[in-house]
Amino acid sequence: MGLLLALALAGCDEKAQSQVAAPPPPPVTVAQPVKRIVTDWDEFTGRFEAIQEVQVRARVGGFVNSVEFKDGAIVRTGDLLYIIDPRPFEAVVLQAEGQLADARAKGELAKRDLERGLTLVQTSAVSEQVVDQRRQALQAARAAETQAEGALKAAQLNVEFTHVVAPITGRVSRHLVTPGNLVQGSEGGATLLTSIVSLDPIYIYFDVDEATYLKNNKLWFEGKRPSSRDTANPVQVALTGETKPSHEGHMDFIDNRLDVSTGTLRSRAVIPNHDLSILPGQFGRVRLIGSSPYEALLLPDTAIATDQSRKIVFVVKDDNMVEARAVVLGPLDEGLRVIHEGLKPEDHVIVDGIQRARVGARVNPHKAEIGGNS
Repeated sequence: MGLLLALALAGCDEKAQSQVAAPPPPPVTVAQPVKRIVTDWDEFTGRFEAIQEVQVRARVGGFVNSVEFKDGAIVRTGDLLYIIDPRPFEAVVLQAEGQLADARAKGELAKRDLERGLTLVQTSAVSEQVVDQRRQALQAARAAETQAEGALKAAQLNVEFTHVVAPITGRVSRHLVTPGNLVQGSEGGATLLTSIVSLDPIYIYFDVDEATYLKNNKLWFEGKRPSSRDTANPVQVALTGETKPSHEGHMDFIDNRLDVSTGTLRSRAVIPNHDLSILPGQFGRVRLIGSSPYEALLLPDTAIATDQSRKIVFVVKDDNMVEARAVVLGPLDEGLRVIHEGLKPEDHVIVDGIQRARVGARVNPHKAEIGGNS
């Protein structure tokens, strides 16, 4: 009896030890994939450029009297930028006005002479030759008057050009010439005074790879996506350091051939820049519509693992056993990853605790909603 009792106690100890040694199933959080209508976007790196850029140069030569703008300020079309000494040109205007008055007086005299000649030729007081000479003199006087008018207008333009104004609205650079310096006009290699770039709206240029171009071209032939050549397809732009797009715009231009050195197609979009926060030369990530809307399943990237060259997710079956599923990934959409293949809407995918899950092992699932509270 003592031996049997000892054996029974030993068996109970072994059973208790085995129960202590077996750990409980690890807890994990599972959720069903989100189902919604999405649109694919293709992403490219682009650089912003001004729609208008003007180098402001002197159109007449002379000494600079004053600079009328603040470096880096916003200027409007017609705003005064520089004043070049106008006095030499005003003197030329006075001279041209005198020459025009002289030409008009001579023209008036020639006209009266011709009128008298036409009257006298009827009584044979003067010959036809004299009348012809007076008619020719009137024509010459009128030609001289026209030349004098042209000279006056040119002189007046030069006076106007001494006031250098902004040809466009935009942000002006720094002044390159200070008062007291002599600048050259257009006749002798015009002096660069400053530059202006427009800011609102602004272009962003980017290069589309050949594979993406062929994909989009195929979608256009199938009627699944409008061509950016004919339609102002929407684009979204994220600036450097941004994780989400902060600006929206539309396509404006696609080049007529691929660059043979890079195999890319030059493209351009127009982006509103009302707050003037974007400057020419900045980089941005451009998202261009890459498909027609379709229904898709989505998961957070944290639920996706890598197994050698394939992407997998861990699905908890009805018996709480873990199964690995190979999936085909799509682009990100509002922070979630599109799953093109390998997943069903009713699947329960491990979204938290993936490191504790083992294929073929049992887990303790805790249900939650993606994007909601667990």
